[in-house]
This record gives sequence, C-alpha cells and structure tokens, in this order.
Amino acid sequence: MDAMLFEYEEFPETKEPVWILGREYSVFTEKEEILLDVTSRLWFTYRKNFPAIGGTGPTSDTGWGCMLRCGQMIFAQALVCRHLGRDWRWIKGKRQMDNYFSVLNAFIDKKDSYYSIHQIAQMGVGEGKSIGQWYGPNTVAQVLKKLAAFDTWSSLAVHIAMDNTVVMEEIRRLCQSNLPCAGAAACPAVEPDVLYNGYPEEAGVRDRLSLWKPLVLLIPLRLGLTEINEAYIETLKHCFMMPQSLGVIGGKPNSAHYFIGYVGEELIYLDPHTTQPAVEPNDSGCLPDESFHCQHPPCRMSIAELDPSIAVGFFCNTEEDFNNWCQQIRKLSLVRGALPMFELVERQPSHFSNPDVLNLTPDSSDADRLERFFDSEDEDFEILSL
Repeated sequence: MDAMLFEYEEFPETKEPVWILGREYSVFTEKEEILLDVTSRLWFTYRKNFPAIGGTGPTSDTGWGCMLRCGQMIFAQALVCRHLGRDWRWIKGKRQMDNYFSVLNAFIDKKDSYYSIHQIAQMGVGEGKSIGQWYGPNTVAQVLKKLAAFDTWSSLAVHIAMDNTVVMEEIRRLCQSNLPCAGAAACPAVEPDVLYNGYPEEAGVRDRLSLWKPLVLLIPLRLGLTEINEAYIETLKHCFMMPQSLGVIGGKPNSAHYFIGYVGEELIYLDPHTTQPAVEPNDSGCLPDESFHCQHPPCRMSIAELDPSIAVGFFCNTEEDFNNWCQQIRKLSLVRGALPMFELVERQPSHFSNPDVLNLTPDSSDADRLERFFDSEDEDFEILSL
C-alpha cells in the first residue's frame, strides 16, 4: 500500500476537483478515496491462453481486442451499479458478496459467459466484423446490446441513441414494458443452456415483472473529423459529473481506452493494453480476481488528444433517475461555452423516416460505409501501434 501511495503522488497537486463517474473528490484530502474508487472499477485487459474463440480461433486478443475490452468495462460498470450499487468498493483480500462474482463471471474469457471476449467477437460477425478485427465504439455498443438480451439476471433495457439524438418516448416505451420479449435487450426466450452463468433464476423473473427495466443508454458520437472540436469539451466534462455516468469508450487514434473521469484538462482512464494470462477458478472453485482491478494510479491524457469517435454511457436504475438525467441534459444546453454533443427530444423527429436523409443506423448502407471508413482508419492506426 505504501508503494501505491508513493506512486500516487504523481497525480497532479491541484485545486481542481477530480470527477470519477459522478463522484467529486479533492486531491488534497481524498487521495485514498480516489484510488479506491478507481481500483474498484472492473479492469479488463488483453488476455492470453484462453479457450480458442469459436473452437479454432484466436487464444489471445492482444493487438485487436482493446475496444472490445473497453466495451466490457463500460458494461461491467452498468452491472456493478445494477447489482452492487455505485458506492460499492473492492478491497484487496476482503471477501466479496456473491453478486460481485456473478458480475465478474459474466465477463470471464469462456464461451458461455454473457459478455466474454468470445461472445463479443462471435456476435460481431453479424455486424460485419470478422473475428480478430478491430471494432469502433458504435460496433461494440451494438454487439453488447444484442448480448444483453440473454442476460435475464440483469434484465437490462439497452438503448443505443443514433443520429446524435436521444428520443425520450422510445426509452420510456422500452423501459416501462413488462412483457418478456418487448423492446431491445428485454429478455427473449432462449435455450436454457445459453442462460447458464450460475445466476439466481428468480431474480430474472422478478425483474421482468417490475415497472421499469434499468436502462443502459449508449450514445455513439463523432465530435469532429480528425480531432475533437474544442466546443464539445465542456459538455464532455459535464457527462462525467452526472451521477448516472458510466464513462466513455474511445481513445487516441491508435488505441482504445475506458474513460472514467477528468481533472482539469486531463481525462482519467483505464488502459486495456496489458496482456495478462487468462484466469481459471482455483481448486476450491473460487475465481482469483486481483488481476481484474487496476491497483496503481489511473492513467491520464489531455482531452485535446481524444479521438473524436466515442460512445458515452449512462445508467438509469429507475424512472426517477432517467427523468433526473433528462433535466441535467436540458440544463447543460444552457451552459455558456458548452456545445451540445447530442439532442434530447420527446418524440422521434419526422425526418428520421425520410429515406433521403442520411440515417446513421446499423441497417443504413450509408452508415455502413461511413463506419467502415472510420474503422479502417482506426485499424491502420492499430496496426502501426503493435
């Protein structure tokens, strides 16, 4: 612990507040609390020697899986908020509750974990990505939405807001439905063996009957052509200040990161670019979990260096949380010098249905070409970084 605190002194001594996923800290009085909050986030990195994807595919994701790992991290934060709460903390050596291991097991590198690298890579084939190909933020968001449909334990409503527009009516319709198969990621009927993860069945049944499905809202954005437009920086900062914040996935042009906060003009992030051995349960059946928590000071980078292609995430556990989030977004539009990154509307604008207007949805051929263009740029950058 002393070594950690020594390294942590490298964190800037500043009067600026440190914001981590909706929590405000002071560097001068809350250093240990900041480090504990960061360490408590689930940290997914490159792994090696896991079972071959698809039976004959890769046994490591080094060099290509960084955005997939970032997608896992932002979604894991949603599951932590769902099952453990935002104030939950991981302490090394302390026995954790069963729900924690249920969340962690959903991301373990094996084919029958809901959000494993195997599931993401194979589901990505349907999004036009071959196994081992680099993903953009939008692609990983679309894949996670599909995979969440099988996670009846969490019973999440996953909404991906396209065209830089969040339509409140669509989200309410999705979250307020108590029918087992209504909406995106709302518990379709699947084979029993697909659902195997060791989760309590009654939890999924109970949650399907609730009046509001917990919402995971992912908003893919492009905040510039080749670099981020400075007019969006204040708005991006405010996203980390909201209690519903799940963070941001994106990065520099050659690598993906999971951004969890900011201090001053720097973003704070977890970096997946470390290759660790795949983890297996020990002889007693327990899963060693220390390698899933970043136990050193968080990485930082200038906001100006952020690649403009990102996805912003929010979690609204209740309808009240969602209404509060909408109020904050409206207030944010009144902040001087903060250009809105997306539009919040009550109903879907009529132009959405006009085929002559570019519609950036997964089924749009124009959108496919645009995503392939940007992804191909990112792939070239990724290759150069190896």
